[in-house]
Amino acid sequence: MPPPPGPMEVDAVTDTQGVTIPDPLTRPIRSNEILGRRKAPPKTQWGVAAAAHSSSFRQGPSEGKPKARRWDHRFTEESLARKGSQLKGAAKYLGNPGLISLGGGLPSSEYFPFSELSLKLPVPGHFEGTDFDAHATTVSAGKHDLAQGKSIFDIATAFNYGQGTGAAQLLRWLTEHTELVHRPPYADWACTMSVGATSAFDMALRMFTRPGDAILSEEFTFASALDTATPMGLHVVGVSMDQEGLLPDSLDAILSGWDPAARGGASKPFILYTVPTGQNPTGATQSARRRRDIYRVAREHDLFILEDEPYYFLQMQPYVGTGAREQRQAPPPPRSHDEFLASLVPSYLSMDTDGRVMRMDSFSKVVAPGSRVGWITASEQVVEKYKMHADVSTQCPSGMSQLILFKLLEEHWGHGGYLDWLIHLRLEYTGRRDNILEACEKYLPKEVVSWVPPAAGMFHWMRIDYAKHPRYPAKSVTQLEDELFMASIAHGSLVMRGSWFLTDRSVEPDQLFFRATYAAAPADKIQEAIRRFGEALRESFGLEGGGGGGGEANGSKSVANGNGV
Repeated sequence: MPPPPGPMEVDAVTDTQGVTIPDPLTRPIRSNEILGRRKAPPKTQWGVAAAAHSSSFRQGPSEGKPKARRWDHRFTEESLARKGSQLKGAAKYLGNPGLISLGGGLPSSEYFPFSELSLKLPVPGHFEGTDFDAHATTVSAGKHDLAQGKSIFDIATAFNYGQGTGAAQLLRWLTEHTELVHRPPYADWACTMSVGATSAFDMALRMFTRPGDAILSEEFTFASALDTATPMGLHVVGVSMDQEGLLPDSLDAILSGWDPAARGGASKPFILYTVPTGQNPTGATQSARRRRDIYRVAREHDLFILEDEPYYFLQMQPYVGTGAREQRQAPPPPRSHDEFLASLVPSYLSMDTDGRVMRMDSFSKVVAPGSRVGWITASEQVVEKYKMHADVSTQCPSGMSQLILFKLLEEHWGHGGYLDWLIHLRLEYTGRRDNILEACEKYLPKEVVSWVPPAAGMFHWMRIDYAKHPRYPAKSVTQLEDELFMASIAHGSLVMRGSWFLTDRSVEPDQLFFRATYAAAPADKIQEAIRRFGEALRESFGLEGGGGGGGEANGSKSVANGNGV
């Protein structure tokens, strides 16, 4: 179903009521106010390879807010040695009136074999399949729209070299979006673009860690994060989890009892990497209280948090179960942009008063992964170090992708339309999540499999009671996992082995999980895949055929440590 249109924000009063009008400079900014509060930048801000800083695009006041703490003592020798690109630094002079540039090796747009880019884009309120096509609008970008006064971004600019920050045109939109959603509570925060969270994670590790260091993460974590950290000589230490994800008491215990001698000489960790919302692979979502408790531990032990949030906007409607036994009704979807934003679990960035969080955002899960455009938000000091690295490595995200996103987000949808799209995704993923849970309740044998309904993200985490397997303990947990995995493949269903996500792969696991995703396959295919997985489990465990529940009845079962998820 399409999201409701963004309403006008009006406070109704009678002619006899007294009303306190909030200070427009200090109250939270609303999506429909952003355009009117923009500062007027010089035209040179939009030129080829123009230098940009997101502080120019922030709208809320910074007076009275604390400054971020500095991390000079934590940066690696590599990071401290980086001075950025001298060639890119010279680009700041390109805006000087009358300047003739024979400096930078910027190809002439005369030799770009593109004259126009056309995009067929959905209109807010009409995001469904046939409705999408009937109401779609065609938006175009020409080669010289900037010079002709038609737009502030065009092919000649976007398709050329750019700064590590990304183009100012899109950076402004990202900065405004970050302020609208998270309202960072310290004064000197900034955004800069990335080519996705995996690259941002790689750069952060090079900025803050050295071979032999240990970093912290959930005991089951994003496999690519492990594959990034391990070749750098880093040891990833897993923190116990429950149904809300990472446990603050476990985090505190690891740090309080840290013994370098027992940890191979590794000093006490400084970096915590976490996926707080719809965690990959467990699907767990940290509550606001859980995040505040973890942030408190981070302050006590002086941790720097890498907040990886690709699934943040895939927070779903509450799961109320299926079947005749469930008479409860799910709450209605958000009816306004304000209500939608208020429904989201607060981010670490939104509670960071120290500048000890680097948030990594991405368009991969909410627009398109092939765009390879994301951004980080951190203190100006951290952002500057990150930009210096980007200038001489990734350089900047694809200019073609930036122009496409600019046309979609800035010139077509605006901030309000993007929020409408995110509300639409919320409802779509709620339906997908409910579909896989219905299939699990119908087809999986509850005697040996349990789960907790995910509240966000793309993943469903299923715990297998391996102790009930007829070949345990003759077969190890790893051998049983392999048997079940291959049995599922033989039945025509692919689910991922939980051990692939273990932070510590050197020891025999004492838990057995499988991860399924409900993100891509059609509803009927999801049902059939779960049915086949159920058949494989019954066959391997020697169970009688037939359906069998799970679902909410399993909500108290272990996800990661015997106590939840």
